[in-house]
Amino acid sequence: MAHGTDVCVVFAAGEYYPGARIEVPRGAFVVAADGGLDHARALGVVPDVIVGDFDSVRGPVPGVAGESAAAAGGGRVPRTIALPALKDDPDLLSALKVGWAAGGRTFHIHGALGGRIDHTIANIQLLAQVAAHGGIAYLYGDGDVVTAISDGALTFPAGRVVPGRMVSVFSHADESRGVSETGLKYELRDASMRNTQVVGVSNEFLAGVEARIAVADGTLTVTFPQEAGEPLVERFHAFHGDLGPLDTEVSPLLNAAAR
Repeated sequence: MAHGTDVCVVFAAGEYYPGARIEVPRGAFVVAADGGLDHARALGVVPDVIVGDFDSVRGPVPGVAGESAAAAGGGRVPRTIALPALKDDPDLLSALKVGWAAGGRTFHIHGALGGRIDHTIANIQLLAQVAAHGGIAYLYGDGDVVTAISDGALTFPAGRVVPGRMVSVFSHADESRGVSETGLKYELRDASMRNTQVVGVSNEFLAGVEARIAVADGTLTVTFPQEAGEPLVERFHAFHGDLGPLDTEVSPLLNAAAR
C-alpha cells in the first residue's frame, strides 16, 4: 500500500449518525463509495480513490461529467473509477476490492449500517467475505460496531467499556466449531454455533477483565460498543486469495432472468 499501512477507511453512502466518532488514521488509504464522497467531503477528507456508478452522489465527482480534479478539494487529485449501473457487485464491495488491491487488510467502514435493511444485511455479509480471506472489516453505526472473524480470535483489553455493555456473537457459517467466549458475563468454551440458532446475543463485558471471542473453524459475526475500541486480532492459520477484480457486468444467470 502506498501509505505504508494495511489500514483502509471506506466512506459508504448510507446512514451517518449525529455525534459519531469518525477517525481517519494517519497514512490510511481512503476510498469513497459513490455517495460516500459527499460524506467524506463534508468531513474535509479527500479520498485516494472514488468508486461507484454514482447514482447516489449529490456533489461533483472529479473526472465524471466534465468535473475537474480540483472538485475533490484539498489540492490532491483522487483517482476516480466509474462503474456501470448494471453489475453484480454493490458499490461497497467495489470499494473493498479497491482497498484490498492497494494492500488494505483492516477496513473501517462508515455509512454502511442503518437506512435500507437490505443494504445493511448485504454489508454484514461483506464482513464475512473479508474475514474469509484473512482480513477484518468493521461497520460503524450509532455507537455500535459490527465485525466478523474467521478461524481466529478477537481480544478486547480490560477497562475500555462500562461493565454491562453488551457484546453479541452469531454464527455466519452454517456451523462454527470451537467457539469460546471468555472474560464475559456468560462464558462458552469449545462450543458449536449454527446460523439458525440465536445463543450468543446480549452477553456483557465485565469490569477489569479482558474479553476474548474465538472460533476454531467457521465465521462469527460480532457486535460490540464502539468505545471498546479495535480488538486485537489473532488468526489461527494463513489465509489465501483476494476479493477478486472489480465487477463491471451482470452475471449470465441474472441476464437470463432479466430476459
